Amino acid sequence: MRFDIRYRLAFEYRNVVRHSQNELRACPLTDDHQMLLSYRVASSPMARVHGFTDYWGTRVDAYGIREPHVAVEIVAESAVETRQRPLTVASPSMAQLADPEFTDIHAEFLAPTRHTERGERTVACAAEIRARGEIDVVSLVLDIHRRVHRSVTYESGSTDIGVTPDDVLRGGRGVCQDYAHLAVALCRELGVPARYVSGYFFAADDATGAAVVGDSAEVQTHAWFEAAIPGAGWLALDPTNALAVGERHVAIGRGRDYDDVPPIRGVYAGAAAATLDAGVEMRLLSTASSSPDQPLPLHQQVQQQQ
Repeated sequence: MRFDIRYRLAFEYRNVVRHSQNELRACPLTDDHQMLLSYRVASSPMARVHGFTDYWGTRVDAYGIREPHVAVEIVAESAVETRQRPLTVASPSMAQLADPEFTDIHAEFLAPTRHTERGERTVACAAEIRARGEIDVVSLVLDIHRRVHRSVTYESGSTDIGVTPDDVLRGGRGVCQDYAHLAVALCRELGVPARYVSGYFFAADDATGAAVVGDSAEVQTHAWFEAAIPGAGWLALDPTNALAVGERHVAIGRGRDYDDVPPIRGVYAGAAAATLDAGVEMRLLSTASSSPDQPLPLHQQVQQQQ
């Protein structure tokens, strides 16, 4: 699939601020499953934008407004082409998770973080999944994917970014980043390296993954997770809507949790309170190489990617 994407953020301040500095992460990645065709960023008031790639491989656009202002708007426009993910049957044993070379390579994605910390409910949930008995790694990750989807009801505005996986399990409500954080936390608790992915999702409804009617949609940034499968690479799953990640997903960045790939982060000098209005418009340009996303197949499949 080929998409044009327009991501707009607008800050408004109640009083004049002296200057502001921000970092934007909005540029789609180029990897085995998608290719960035074009990208540009513009701000108002005008500012020089410095682009660089961070430790996690995500494009970061840093910009500062050095004159007094009461509002800032930044627009990132991109064109990207996504591809079908090659799938193969894989069933590595749980014992392979303990291979020293595997754990060393994925050490950063095994340790708990601020948004994926261990808690009583998370540990208990992982124990219930483990209690099924000896299964292979892919089956375990699929169990986690299904369990997270069943355990959380999508409710916009029900949580803040600082909630823990235990908070999500306790409340039973959340949004996409909560599903992703809970899935990552459960994977790590069970010894499976996992990472958080931020991006865009071309869907009429994040909660269900319903297809868009027409060729354009107003969406928000989205999140899902990827689990490392020994000998097979990363398995990408979207627990919010119980789908395997497909051509309608466009990845921006990957990291240990949200803190490694926030869409926007910044500071300003002044006493004013700030409000943020953000939105994403996705337009489908071509479906020549596409097929619709389907619910995750019952047989074990994993993408061939390291």
